[in-house]
Amino acid sequence: MASVKFVPITVPPLPLDYNAPSTSSALVQRTLIPVGPAHFNHLRLAVHHNHSFDTFDKHIEEEQKRQAEIDAAKDAGLEDDLGVGDEAEPDDLLSLDPKEWKKQDQYAVLGLSHLRHLATPEQIKVAHRKKVLKHHPDKKASKPGHNSSTTAMLIGLHQNTNDDAFFKCISKAYDVLTNPEKRRQFDSVDPEFLEVEDDIPTAQEFKNLNFIKTFTPIFERWARFSKKQPVPSLGKLDAPKDEVEGFYNFWYNFDSWRSFEWLDKEVNEGSDSRDDKRYTEKKNKSERARRKKEDTAKLRGLVDLALGLDPRIKRIKQEEKEARERKKKGSVSGTATPKKTKEEEEAEKQRKLEEEKKKEEEEKVAKADAKKAKAAAANAAKKARRAARAVEDDS
Repeated sequence: MASVKFVPITVPPLPLDYNAPSTSSALVQRTLIPVGPAHFNHLRLAVHHNHSFDTFDKHIEEEQKRQAEIDAAKDAGLEDDLGVGDEAEPDDLLSLDPKEWKKQDQYAVLGLSHLRHLATPEQIKVAHRKKVLKHHPDKKASKPGHNSSTTAMLIGLHQNTNDDAFFKCISKAYDVLTNPEKRRQFDSVDPEFLEVEDDIPTAQEFKNLNFIKTFTPIFERWARFSKKQPVPSLGKLDAPKDEVEGFYNFWYNFDSWRSFEWLDKEVNEGSDSRDDKRYTEKKNKSERARRKKEDTAKLRGLVDLALGLDPRIKRIKQEEKEARERKKKGSVSGTATPKKTKEEEEAEKQRKLEEEKKKEEEEKVAKADAKKAKAAAANAAKKARRAARAVEDDS
């Protein structure tokens, strides 16, 4: 039930100059009807959603309880981890050199290998926070159980050094994945994609493979680079002609955002030569253009291969061929539309001539009427000017 609250109100005293009326009005009983937006919303919820004040109070209590649990979890550092940041950390990952941060797998460092380019900003944020809590050098140093002996101190110093290096890798990975431009550059050369980029069967290898099952995952991998979303899927074997043609038209006009700035060579450290910087920038620009051209050619080769091996293309061509043959047979058997006779052609020609002649006459009449109207307007204007001059002369 809805709770009732009593608000204490102190009635102010009557002023000294107040005079009570000699007679009082009679008591009248009135009926109050609930109206207004709040009441109408209550009725709508009650009729359509079985709403009542009891259910509303219960909902409020549940929400307060859930919020209290969330606040308690945040205070204890146990908020929802979104299923990220808990991947295994092999030794080769923990021994990464922060100076070679461009060569590291940014997603693996944050424990996002299973999501990669699909990871949301919130998941990246949560994974980074978990990694920081686990690998921050101050966290390691403050852990209990450290032996005060010289050997233990040396071991602890070595561990803290490694943790400090990997912590720098974590910071770099977070910086890359939270910057849209840097993340786009890294996703363009994602190590996982590069491993399977050239994993495309040849025409000979395709003989024993299923077309749809083979090419669907390949096109789905490349779809990540499309500026236009969503990307049409390969479809099924019984897809209609319009769907198949739409798929290949999309991929033959594929607009890719993939770039290769991530592979640029850095300017030699300690070099202040402007010529060195210009040469490096020119070389990087040339390499990016070359890689982009190769990437476009590789994708075009994939689409050509799929088009040549697509059994649906053969089916569509066969259906069109059969339709043409049926149409040809129908025209031979006399089912085609008969040709017009010479007399019918002459009659149609005469009808068109009459229509054109009638149209010309109507245009002439319209022009004559317009000319007369124009002349009448000119005369009227002329008379008006004369009348105006006559008035001026009289005055």
